[in-house]
Amino acid sequence: MAIEEGKSYLSDLWYFGAMSDEVKPGQHLHKELLGQPLLIGRTHDGEAFALRDICPHRGILLSGGEMVREAGQSAIECPYHGWRFGRDGGCLKIPSLTGEQTERMDLSKIKTRAFPVREAQGLIWVWHGADETVEPFMDPVHIDLTDGRKPRFWQRDVFNCHVDHAVIGLMDPAHIPYIHRQWWWRTAKSVHDKSKEFGPVERGFSMLPHTPSSNSFLYKLLGAKPETEIRFQLPGVRQEYVRVGDKSVVGFTAVTPTNDNKTEITIALYWTHPVLDIVPNFILKNAISTFVGQDRDAVNAQQVGLAYDPNLMLIHDADVQAKWYYRLKQAWADARAKGEEFVNPVKPATLKWRS
Repeated sequence: MAIEEGKSYLSDLWYFGAMSDEVKPGQHLHKELLGQPLLIGRTHDGEAFALRDICPHRGILLSGGEMVREAGQSAIECPYHGWRFGRDGGCLKIPSLTGEQTERMDLSKIKTRAFPVREAQGLIWVWHGADETVEPFMDPVHIDLTDGRKPRFWQRDVFNCHVDHAVIGLMDPAHIPYIHRQWWWRTAKSVHDKSKEFGPVERGFSMLPHTPSSNSFLYKLLGAKPETEIRFQLPGVRQEYVRVGDKSVVGFTAVTPTNDNKTEITIALYWTHPVLDIVPNFILKNAISTFVGQDRDAVNAQQVGLAYDPNLMLIHDADVQAKWYYRLKQAWADARAKGEEFVNPVKPATLKWRS
């Protein structure tokens, strides 16, 4: 099974669905994931769930309806004809049926697809199996926090591109001096040689713990001798750990495919470092919006050229992470197609570039 650049999604993986605080008890929201409509809801008792956001009766979005109670459980009421569906996707009620008709019709045969859901650390994950028979056989990405706390801050942006270009754009180290020039991060005069050690992690790779670049003012605010590690894991999760002694700041980024031409970028921050306790949220929002917005604008502009279907190239060493990403996708797709165990193709390496 060949992975065609900019065309393929991976199956049998946990995809980021929503932030926990986006879905209150008895509420739900509409999302699009991998080109398919998705309803993410929370029962009145607080349990998260996900359904294919299509009523099997006449095709309207179920998310246009309300969460109600039916037969002692929470249910989504279709806004068109009032059909009600439980969190397992099964039809619980068809209001238009008479008593006699209800007895003759087997409602258990009517359903919309339900997706396995996991919720942890303030994040809701949705399992995308190749089909409904494939049950989760692993856990979602876990953020290494001793107290398992929820994020202190989060925000979202949208890139008008396929997920592959969003992932590669965010991991690309060579664009930083050109796209992210600002006094608090990098300047044109701060470019210098970089050398970083990399190694494999579960379904991905890590820029191993190292002293962060001295040409970043932001790191200096955290105090003496910070240590940074950056991990990437399939299908599109980036974690950056900045540790200063026993204090830490963790940046979580989910690159989630909406469809072939749109990708959601969700960034959440976790921290135990006291410096960030005194930083107002509007400053964090402005800084992250500026940084991610620069990536968004560059990737969106890239789509103009990509529309002409040019031949693209990846070079050493700055583009090796992009090469690893494609190799990881291919290895995962091959393993799932053959029913074999996934073998990480990434090997320990030292990469060098200027930025």
